[in-house]
Amino acid sequence: MLKTIVMFVVITLAIAVPLVAHYGFQLRGAKMKGAIAVNLLSFFGILAVLTVGMWTGNVDVFAANAASGAAAAADSGMKFLGAALSTGLACVGAGIAVASSASAALGAISEDPKIMGKSLIFVALAEGIALYGLIISLLILFQ
Repeated sequence: MLKTIVMFVVITLAIAVPLVAHYGFQLRGAKMKGAIAVNLLSFFGILAVLTVGMWTGNVDVFAANAASGAAAAADSGMKFLGAALSTGLACVGAGIAVASSASAALGAISEDPKIMGKSLIFVALAEGIALYGLIISLLILFQ
């Protein structure tokens, strides 16, 4: 019960701290570099805490029913790490692809509005990369 509460608090902080930092910097009018630095530092700090928790076996949500304690905790930790990496890296790649293809598509549409359908296909293909990463992470988690 206590581990579930701790995991809930850590996940909530992982989501809330970058959002609060990002919108706090926007409201104060600070430069975007400061907001990005705070987001990256808070993200990697929380990621480091969760990674240490996975390796030591202190943060386990689904490993409570496992028969062999340490081996199952390490196994489920690696499973969660693989799922997180597949989703995270796929979403970062999709964000980079969408950023470049959407700006090119908007430029092309502004010159010739007839090619809107063709240009949206390229943006949708770039967004599909994130969905592929999510599908892979679901396959890893429910294996």
